[in-house]
Amino acid sequence: MFHKGETVTKYSVKSDKGIVRAVNQDSCFLTVFDDGTCFAVVCDGMGGPKAGDIAADIAIRNISERFVAGWRKSITTDSVKNLLTTSISAANICVFDAASSDPELTGMGTTVVAAVLINGTLITAHVGDSRVYLVSDALYLITKDHSLVQELIDSGTLTREDAKIYPYKNVITRALGIDEHVEIEFTERKIKDEDRILLCSDGLSNYVSEESIYEIIKNNEVSETAELLIKTANTNGGGDNITAVVFAEQ
Repeated sequence: MFHKGETVTKYSVKSDKGIVRAVNQDSCFLTVFDDGTCFAVVCDGMGGPKAGDIAADIAIRNISERFVAGWRKSITTDSVKNLLTTSISAANICVFDAASSDPELTGMGTTVVAAVLINGTLITAHVGDSRVYLVSDALYLITKDHSLVQELIDSGTLTREDAKIYPYKNVITRALGIDEHVEIEFTERKIKDEDRILLCSDGLSNYVSEESIYEIIKNNEVSETAELLIKTANTNGGGDNITAVVFAEQ
């Protein structure tokens, strides 16, 4: 926890392999800079137990190191987006090169979702189906999944209710490390002091309802919420790796 004036950033971070999976292919990172700005990243690897783990680790390491190294006081929101772009793009190349150089790692990749909370503005960048939620007067999904299911919903082929039981709901349409170039989607939103932010992998969003996510985060201390979310996901089956990162300026 770091302080600047009256600003206090509170957070909780937890990742778990779940009940079914033998290996945790999720990775996460969070830091709070001296001015109270919070930077967090979640990656969900894919491509087999070993390869997925490696892809997520490469991505988290490269993104976090480059972003932290490039950070400076009084940075503008445009510069934050540029720094996120260069950090995520560099990680994409690192994962792609590693997959290309080792036959055992062929086809590996990872999702990424990153968020920066700076001076009351939330900036997100994502590739894949890991998510950012805003917990305010209600629960708001800030990111839009890059997935087959989302494309079917957008086209009107699938309803949101049917999407919950769709057999190919885990098929994503974008990931780091699959191609030399990656398309990153950004959002920018003003938030209130009491708002809370959640970054998560689909092991959470697929096993905990949005109603439960809202109630857990709204009604508990920030420091307790990541663990409570993961416990709930495991209680509901824990069929995938689970990562939750929750933070707030309070």
